[in-house]
Amino acid sequence: MPKITDLLKTKKITFSLELFPPKTDEGYAKLLNILPLLCCLKPDFISCTYGAGGGSRSKTLDIAQLIQENFHVPSLAHLTCVLHTKDEIKNIIEEMKNRGIENVLALRGDPPRDNPHWRPGKNNFQYSWELVAFIKENLPDHFSIGVAGFPEGHVLCPNRELDAQYLKNKVDNGADFVITQLFFNNQDYFDYAARLKKLGVTKRIIPGILPITDYPALVRFTNLCGASIPPKVHDIFKPIADNPEKTLKAGIDFCVQQCQELLQKGAPGLHFYALNKTHPVDVIINALNHA
Repeated sequence: MPKITDLLKTKKITFSLELFPPKTDEGYAKLLNILPLLCCLKPDFISCTYGAGGGSRSKTLDIAQLIQENFHVPSLAHLTCVLHTKDEIKNIIEEMKNRGIENVLALRGDPPRDNPHWRPGKNNFQYSWELVAFIKENLPDHFSIGVAGFPEGHVLCPNRELDAQYLKNKVDNGADFVITQLFFNNQDYFDYAARLKKLGVTKRIIPGILPITDYPALVRFTNLCGASIPPKVHDIFKPIADNPEKTLKAGIDFCVQQCQELLQKGAPGLHFYALNKTHPVDVIINALNHA
């Protein structure tokens, strides 16, 4: 199974998907039924998110292992620092290695809802760059390491220039590629890439793409994660917020146009937040393939 770093050496453009571990047995069974359909879309890799404090750790690793062994698609397992001690992190990356998982997305993560005031101590990592460095130190040749990037700046960072410096710190400590948070103004992505290039960052910055299927839910989510919604998106989706069919069609059209512009202007790939569904990502990918 190729590592993501190997793929990046041979493919100018990659396309990938992101899943999350379901909290219920019913959701997990549904995901197992959807996985073959997602793999039929021929992604270059599939990532699986990670619950704060490892609440879904075993499912994350189970799904990542299943994707590779049953469908022969490289998997990217997310790993967060939050609530974990350094010894626990070491055990987790050893378990990943034993399961044949060779790609990890190293994240700080957010405190869980039931422990929102958690703060790191001396036996915890405070920042994702520390996690990247720790992985490199303990298993230097095993993992391809990805990190998160924030085109509009992290919600807790005072400005975009400082945020770019923090990203460079992740790369300097061993990160191999970057996957960005969702965004809807492509200029934010291109400006971000330019800021990083100016700092000497040459690693791939893969845009994270969220198809719009539910406008009210999007407004709630972006308020939490710090991503902005441009006026043009409000203008398109607010008038049809109560019409799921029109929203879905408009969401597909908007996403296809967004992705086409990104690729035409040099983005090195697309990473779709699929939300454990085949639709509408399948339609969007088909449209891009036949553009």
